[in-house]
Amino acid sequence: MSSIVQMTRRVTFSSGHRYWLPALSPEENRAKFGRWASPFNHGHNYVLDVTVEGPVGPEDGMVVNIKRVDDALRSRVLAEFDQRSINDEIPYFANRAPSVENLLGYIADRLGGSMLSVSRDVGGQTDAAVKLTALRLEETPLFYGELDMSTRSVSLTRIYEFAAAHRLNSSQLSDEENVRRYGKCNHPQGHGHNYVLEVTVGGEPDPETGMMVSLDALDETVTAEILDRYDHRNLDVDVEELQGKVTTSEVVSLAIFDRLKTKMPDHLRRIRLWETARNMFEVSA
Repeated sequence: MSSIVQMTRRVTFSSGHRYWLPALSPEENRAKFGRWASPFNHGHNYVLDVTVEGPVGPEDGMVVNIKRVDDALRSRVLAEFDQRSINDEIPYFANRAPSVENLLGYIADRLGGSMLSVSRDVGGQTDAAVKLTALRLEETPLFYGELDMSTRSVSLTRIYEFAAAHRLNSSQLSDEENVRRYGKCNHPQGHGHNYVLEVTVGGEPDPETGMMVSLDALDETVTAEILDRYDHRNLDVDVEELQGKVTTSEVVSLAIFDRLKTKMPDHLRRIRLWETARNMFEVSA
């Protein structure tokens, strides 16, 4: 049985930043950053999740003392970022865009690259440092980035909502079997959900903007390909790619992924579809 356990610690900090590079003209900045371009700061309440892993200490039963993780986060992250202007008060970002992609890479380096150098106590002695495996940085409740430390790959996730109705009913099953399998979801008049859709993209960030994709372009694609087609629709009747199918969230998830993949073949990594707060379905590239 494995003795390796992962532990995630969450911290929050408030920072201001701007998408405006001093080496570029106003016209060049607006061409690079679109509607996000401004010479003036705006702010975010960031949420940072730090995941480490290691063996469980035989004496203390811990992977690492959380107090040590907190000390590292306070001294290496919060002291630099909390209540600060990122562009003006962190030298690394004086000439770099403070994108989520760049922030994740910088924070990972501040925490020691692949190893979070906070040791756990075993019998009064310090043991080997635990391994930093992942970071997740939420800029807003509808936008977050993730960094996988094993590959140093970054992904970005945007969150959208749409409301739709459907009925779970298979033409290949008898009426009795449909009721048995789908229960109240087989009600003849159907029912509805407020779906939550997470779209995750990846790729190489542009060295100047620090962004792997244009968020404006991503929003436009998801709106045109999914939201405008699915929102306030009956999935069984109004959505062409779902015609003749049982509109389970599994089937809907696959249809959404396939449709987005044709528009973002190099960037789409994953979609997650929340049917309710208790049911989530995922399709990955």
